[in-house]
Amino acid sequence: MGIERVIYYLSEHPSIVGFRWSHSQSWGSTWSFLVTSVALYILASLTLHLLLCLLLPRRRPIPLGPIPAVHSLAMALLSSTIFVGILLSAAAEIRDTRWFWRRSKTTPFQWLLCFPLGTRPSGRVFFWSYIFYISRFLLLLRTLFSLLRRRSLPTHHLLNHSLLIFMSFLWLEFSQSFQVLAIIFTTLVSTVVYGYRFWTAIGLPSACFPFVLNCQMVLLGCNLICHVGVLTLHLIKGGCNGIGAWGFNSVLNAAILMVFLKFYVKNYKNVNAASESEILAKAKLKDL
Repeated sequence: MGIERVIYYLSEHPSIVGFRWSHSQSWGSTWSFLVTSVALYILASLTLHLLLCLLLPRRRPIPLGPIPAVHSLAMALLSSTIFVGILLSAAAEIRDTRWFWRRSKTTPFQWLLCFPLGTRPSGRVFFWSYIFYISRFLLLLRTLFSLLRRRSLPTHHLLNHSLLIFMSFLWLEFSQSFQVLAIIFTTLVSTVVYGYRFWTAIGLPSACFPFVLNCQMVLLGCNLICHVGVLTLHLIKGGCNGIGAWGFNSVLNAAILMVFLKFYVKNYKNVNAASESEILAKAKLKDL
């Protein structure tokens, strides 16, 4: 009975089944809201950074107490809910529309990568896509935490979070193909990453390697493989819905990938340098 209730509330509830992306009914669904919110996010981050530099020039970190840990726990729970919800919703959509796919010889995996032409942003999977889009605004708090604790402007946060908001908006606005798998991968990795951040924030031991960065690189690698699959199906099947938005999203994904590759290489070099210094220090102690 408990599992049936979970399935009902995450995939069969009338508000989920009857969801429709609408500029007049869905909060945050207009282009003006999108551009304004991202611009205000960047402006507020820059303003806060300048104020901190002027008022607290010694770059001392500002203690935040349990707030980052609570945020990480909330994001882990939210990401896991979206993950389970879109999995159940995708399974329900496959079950309900399988009869139609037989005519076009479409498999469930092909549908996950390539929506049929004419797909509208309504129904179960688009409800969870909308929740995913709204949840991206909660991630903006990570920039605030970095500004207050590290006292430096995290440009990779500004770029990454802004692009993620744009991409998730385009998924809904143009009923873009591939978004179901993208949300599944992203929420799965986010659940692991934010669970790990909560784990370390409450004082439990951390990994001996850059765990979060490696998880993000795995996610970007999965997305890259799926983008190749979307392009292949688009050429073979004669078209995937929202392919124009997919092309723009591919450019945004490439920009995010370049940022993370640069950050990953820099972090890897720092880890190697620290390891070499530790080895040299141990060797000198042995010589003594």
